[in-house]
This record gives sequence, C-alpha cells and structure tokens, in this order.
Amino acid sequence: MKATWLDDGSAISRETLAREGVLNEALPLDGYQPRMDALANEHGYTTQDEVALRPEMENLAAICKKFDDEHLHDEDEVRFVLEGEGVFDIRSGSDRMMRVVVEAGDLIVVPKGRYHRFELTEKRLIHCVRLFQDASGWVPKYRDAVTLPGKVL
Repeated sequence: MKATWLDDGSAISRETLAREGVLNEALPLDGYQPRMDALANEHGYTTQDEVALRPEMENLAAICKKFDDEHLHDEDEVRFVLEGEGVFDIRSGSDRMMRVVVEAGDLIVVPKGRYHRFELTEKRLIHCVRLFQDASGWVPKYRDAVTLPGKVL
C-alpha cells in the first residue's frame, strides 16, 4: 500500500491513515480469512463476497464511472485485494485528499461517512474480498458539486 497527499505528493504513513480513520493492513494472500472474520465480529459485518473488475469486461467503463465522483456510504467500505490494484482518493478530516494505492495483500477500510472515490490503475484489474453490514448500505451518496473545494460551477 502506498499513500500520498494528492496536493503535494508527500508520503502518508500507515499511522497517519489510521489517525484519519482509514484502517490499512498487509495480510497474507493464503491466510487472510481469520483477520476478515475478526473484523466481521468487531464491526458487525454480516456478509462477505468477492468482486472482480477485469479489462475484458464489456461494461467495465460504465461500472468504473460510478466510482469516479466523490461519494460516501452509510457503512464502512471494506476491501481486501486478492489480485490487481486500485486507487482510493479519500478526504482527510481537514479536507485534503489522500491517495491510497492498494495491491494484492492490502486490506483497506474507508470509514462510513468519509468522502472518497475509486479508480483502477492502467492494469484495469482488481479482485477483492468485501465485507458488509448490509449490502444496501453501500449505495453511494455523491458529494454536492457546490461543496467541492476549488470547483467552479
């Protein structure tokens, strides 16, 4: 996992991410389930599934478009990357954007109520394990364009 401030490119430590409420851990690909089970028990996640975005998917662009704009969810966004990579841009408590690049073996939890966006890297591939309290709580709520810093309407 690599994290940087989007405005100046300086590095962000795992500790800083944690202070921002973003859980981030490296887990073994062949032994991640005990940690996922512990997270589920600690936070009341009741559903686990897998999702994959791959370059050969016909509707890949349309699927990815849903994640381009800043949004939040009513529950945590929990992802453990099994394959590929992706980019989470997450608003800090002081409204700076943090860029977190995840790859195989990375666990990230974007806390509920935190604005973020997601995109694939040039590899156009990510395969993740997801945890939910309620899959319907993961519906994105998009940030009002008027509230975006530096955006002119």
